[in-house]
Amino acid sequence: MTVRSFVLSLAILAVVVAPASAQTPLRPPDVIFVPTPQEVVDAMLKLAKVTKSDVIYDLGSGDGRIPITAAKTYGARGVGIDIDPQRIKEATENLKTAGVGDRVKFLNQDLFTTDISEATVVTLYLLPSLNLKVLPKLNKELKPGTRIVSHAFDMGSAKPLETLNVNGRSVYFWTIPIQQ
Repeated sequence: MTVRSFVLSLAILAVVVAPASAQTPLRPPDVIFVPTPQEVVDAMLKLAKVTKSDVIYDLGSGDGRIPITAAKTYGARGVGIDIDPQRIKEATENLKTAGVGDRVKFLNQDLFTTDISEATVVTLYLLPSLNLKVLPKLNKELKPGTRIVSHAFDMGSAKPLETLNVNGRSVYFWTIPIQQ
């Protein structure tokens, strides 16, 4: 094999391998993607009293419906964090359709290591164990008074300030700091 054919083979291999590796999550996701029903999204944002001055961080943002709704309905800025590049791709497509790309962005990152200190509202649809795992990060990085809204799952002994029932689905609300 000549040097030229070897380099050409490597280039072809890089083109073939790159798309597959680009679709591999940074690490295995902690949960499977299950979308939050739109009526729950609406209730979460209303409960958090979202306004145009808010910055919503959706941890585990999936298809992006929460930050997109926050931008479309309230004029807020939104950031979606998801570890799965397929979800980011889907959210980005939904963002193009929604027409609020100037107010929302999606990051293919790990929610446990991403800086979320800019958030004024954080939304969650994680498992109870993950809510508890992210709780120290929320208390450490977020300013006092930052609003936290969780679909379906609480944070153990941390008593929510308010709980809603949206057609059989629970929505929990806290503000930082959250006491255990």
